[in-house]
Amino acid sequence: MNNNYCIIMAGGIGTRFWPMSRTSRPKQFIDILGTGKSLLQQTFDRFLEICPRENIYIVTNEIYRDLVNEQIDDISEEQILCEPARRNTAPCIAYACYKIMSINPNANLVVAPSDHIILKEEAFTEVIKSALNASEKNDWLLTLGIKPSRPDTGYGYIQFNEDVSYKDDKRIKKVKTFTEKPILEIAESFIKSGDFLWNSGIFIWSLKSILKAFETHLPIVNDIFKEGIEKYNTTDEKDFIKEAYTVCKNISIDYGIMEKAENVYVLSSDFGWSDLGTWGSLHDICKKNEEGNAVIGNNVMIYDSKNCIVNVPEDKLVVMQGLEDYIVVEADNILLICRKKDEQQIRQFVNDVKAEKGEKFV
Repeated sequence: MNNNYCIIMAGGIGTRFWPMSRTSRPKQFIDILGTGKSLLQQTFDRFLEICPRENIYIVTNEIYRDLVNEQIDDISEEQILCEPARRNTAPCIAYACYKIMSINPNANLVVAPSDHIILKEEAFTEVIKSALNASEKNDWLLTLGIKPSRPDTGYGYIQFNEDVSYKDDKRIKKVKTFTEKPILEIAESFIKSGDFLWNSGIFIWSLKSILKAFETHLPIVNDIFKEGIEKYNTTDEKDFIKEAYTVCKNISIDYGIMEKAENVYVLSSDFGWSDLGTWGSLHDICKKNEEGNAVIGNNVMIYDSKNCIVNVPEDKLVVMQGLEDYIVVEADNILLICRKKDEQQIRQFVNDVKAEKGEKFV
């Protein structure tokens, strides 16, 4: 079990959850569901069932180091990897992999975002353990695919080969294609075909397999982080990483490696997953009343309204009438009212607010 490691990616800003998610405190550090724990805390606790506490690493932006320390008890400084700039998931993963390489070359890794919702914890643990067992025995790059429940255009899709499965776990199939966020008609055809899964963004592989993939498909990124092999877990690491990120390009692990490699497999899963990317996705998983309204807040009075999500401070009295399919959110003296179908515009709202009203509101 000590060869099992977890890398939690926690560096994003979560713009689509504005105004609750802000640059100073992004959504992974917020208790969005009202459970008493932030999304990061829930993710960290989930992986304690998979590997020892000391084998869980959190990669985040350097401005969030204090937030991680505040939220995760007894985490060592070496377990918090601070990026000086945002460069997408490939550099983030390369950094963590080479740091772990300097400690345990035989590591078996699971890489996961910090802000996903998992409703069926036991099923998730079983799936991850089966995937780690497979990655330990095979030179594979594994990802978790989620059985789709609807033709969602906000997710990436993975097509698998129904004729090629793993003998120890028939849910593991060879990947044929990746498709990024398709239009509705194509998403509908994917669902009908039966051989497509949602791309969860959760990866499982041995350290040796992923580093070989970096060497093959992203050699420049690989060389940048490999150069520091003697500096990881020393006092020289911080300066080395600062320099590395100034020359490292912005690229995702999906585009840089997963879509190019031949040894990619997917494990078909069902554990109550949501990437919680938008207010609409939060509405989907929240408890709702008979009119389909999901309300977080103690003093909300709703009339003639349907299928809305309302998230306001507990002491705020809100009276709402005549809305259907709306997002109503207040946080830190900012009020957002937006149609759910237009929630992709929230990124643009944030950019406009930043330009016209200043950084303090974002």
